[in-house]
This record gives sequence, C-alpha cells and structure tokens, in this order.
Amino acid sequence: MNLNVLDTILIACCYEPLTGFYRDGFCKTGLEDSGRHTVCAVMTIEFLEYSKQQGNDLITPISMYNFPGLKPGDKWCLCATRWLQAYKAGVAPPVVLEATHKKTLDYIDFASLLEAKF
Repeated sequence: MNLNVLDTILIACCYEPLTGFYRDGFCKTGLEDSGRHTVCAVMTIEFLEYSKQQGNDLITPISMYNFPGLKPGDKWCLCATRWLQAYKAGVAPPVVLEATHKKTLDYIDFASLLEAKF
C-alpha cells in the first residue's frame, strides 16, 4: 500500500497532464525511480523558470516522449531533491500533501512540506 506524508492512503496527483514516474497519475516510487518523483506539486512560473535554469525544462513540449509541457497551475510529480533545492532557493512550488508519497520524508522534513502546503 502506498502512503502519503500524512500517513494515509496516497491519492492521485494528476491525470491531465498524466504525471508520475510510472505515468499513472500517482507520485509513487520504486527501485527504477532513481530521481524519487514523489512530491506532488502545483507548478508556478517561478519554479518552472528555475527548473529550466537548472537544466530541466518542464515548459517545452517533447512530443517523442508524449510530454505536453507544463504551465502554472498544472500538478506534477517532482523529484524530492529538486523540490528541496528549489525550496532552499525560495522558489519551491506548493505541495499537495495527500498526493505526496511518504518516501519524500527520506529527503525533506515534514515542516518544510507543511509550510508549502497547497
């Protein structure tokens, strides 16, 4: 059973656009997911621009990967370490706690997530 950071059943992050490492709408993780795509975040322009500056362009669509590109307001499963990096830089996007996987707590303290609650 997948649990969220509130220690309840993990809910879906987003189906449109379809997110998650496994592209099933959930911020689940497993051995194949070296990036730990466990944080369900609501995109902001500040975060999207920051991510692009860090070398991960989430704005530009990539049709060969069926990636539509993200815009402010979209929900997306982010890598826990990228979210933490953005948090330290003051541009972390809001977090949907109910859809953020419990494994996130291996990388980010609960107080930081709570501060960024959507």
